[in-house]
Amino acid sequence: MDPVVLAYALYLLISIPLTVLVARTLSKHGRTFLAEVFADSPGLATAVNQLLVVGFYLISLGFVTLFLTSRATVLSAREVFELLSVKVGVVALILGVMHLVNVLVFNGIRRRHLAPKPLPAPAPVPYPGMPPFPQH
Repeated sequence: MDPVVLAYALYLLISIPLTVLVARTLSKHGRTFLAEVFADSPGLATAVNQLLVVGFYLISLGFVTLFLTSRATVLSAREVFELLSVKVGVVALILGVMHLVNVLVFNGIRRRHLAPKPLPAPAPVPYPGMPPFPQH
């Protein structure tokens, strides 16, 4: 078997399960987090969680497949491992950044949802002897 093809196969065998593991972790813990934030609407929490996970899969797996090719000359087992370490390392870093972005999105949703709502402005009180304010 061509060493480059072996490197590609190993890259996919490592990168795809790594992506699935990160996505499942995000889904599991994101579901718990969003259920607390949207306690009054559990369906919305589930929907938001699923949308974020699908987006994560699309971006991550899209990157994994686009990053598959290499112009490196691979002739030995050492070069296979070197190519593989660079590719899997970059994927791990990208997945880490994606995880951080998801956590920031979750935190933003939580902050917006839990922020105190502004109180409505009190109705103006007319001075004695002034006609009442017109009602709109």
